[in-house]
Amino acid sequence: MSRKIHLIAAARPNFMKIAPLHHALARESWCDASIVHTGQHYDTNMSDAFFRDLGLPEPAFHLEIGSGTHAEQTGRTMIAYEAVCQRERPDAIVVVGDVNATAACAMVGAKLWVPVVHLEAGLRSRDRRMPEEINRLVTDAIADLLWTPSPDADENLLSEGVSAERIERIGNIMIDSFEMLRARIEQSDVVSRLGLEDRSFAVVTLHRPSNVDDRDKLANLVRMLEELSSLLRVVFAVHPRTRRRLQESGLERRIATNQHILATEPLGYIEFMRLVQRCSIAITDSGGLQEETTYLGIPCATLRENTERPITLTEGTNRLLEPVDVPAAARDALDGSWRKGRRPDLWDGRTASRAAKSLERFVEDRRP
Repeated sequence: MSRKIHLIAAARPNFMKIAPLHHALARESWCDASIVHTGQHYDTNMSDAFFRDLGLPEPAFHLEIGSGTHAEQTGRTMIAYEAVCQRERPDAIVVVGDVNATAACAMVGAKLWVPVVHLEAGLRSRDRRMPEEINRLVTDAIADLLWTPSPDADENLLSEGVSAERIERIGNIMIDSFEMLRARIEQSDVVSRLGLEDRSFAVVTLHRPSNVDDRDKLANLVRMLEELSSLLRVVFAVHPRTRRRLQESGLERRIATNQHILATEPLGYIEFMRLVQRCSIAITDSGGLQEETTYLGIPCATLRENTERPITLTEGTNRLLEPVDVPAAARDALDGSWRKGRRPDLWDGRTASRAAKSLERFVEDRRP
């Protein structure tokens, strides 16, 4: 009998991570994998193109949770997914990353005695002011199988008392997503379309509340972008939250009138990764881009006090920086003195196949 697997996704980065696993499971006869879209972030205009890019089917279940406070999102997700889970009774639930839906659906599974698997387990920033850190801790405490991307994640879990039998290092599934779409990424004409051929340029993404919600901090970021733009062109993919804050603070005009800063709407994965491939430096406060730049050997400046992905610092091309230090770092990138780094073990584009084999063993071992 085919085993029911639910793949939980709430936001676009989650779909990047479940896409390779969904494709791997679709090739297996032992299971039937369904996508559950909680709708924590949902852009109707972009969803069709996004699913088409990833080759994903329409989600089997739309929970349509929407935005709200952390408690509202978590509570609504638990209520909605519990109803689905009771009706469908999956054999395993795979939750991804660290969004509110990850912890919410893990709790539903744990309380209904449905096995829970956490993809991208064990990451720790040691900063409990970050909502994502709370979601990671909660999810890892109650999940039955913990798929980790790197040795530091294994060590974090073991130090928290998680038994070694629950931990399996499978590698970084975001690399699978990149390799799955590499040919289309390299065929993209976005660099020439934006007039960036034969030019040095930086790619910038900033969205974390700790960076953009405080006007003084946001003003510092704008000053950093202005100074950076005197060294090289800047492609600033502006997150909706960041755009609102720029407008509210009266800072948007400084970005819009700077001829060396190209402010764009959020870009699709294929176009964005083509820009990352060709850029001199990436500047970000997100998690995934730290990993992708490490894989590609691209200098990355992360504007945060900490990272839950320290392997990108110790083995990769990532640095944690203050905004004031970014222009000097960009000079390092331009003159070739940025550390080259190396690809961590199991960041090889074959994580999804390892996950599929692991999941089959896990489900069979738990068969009544």
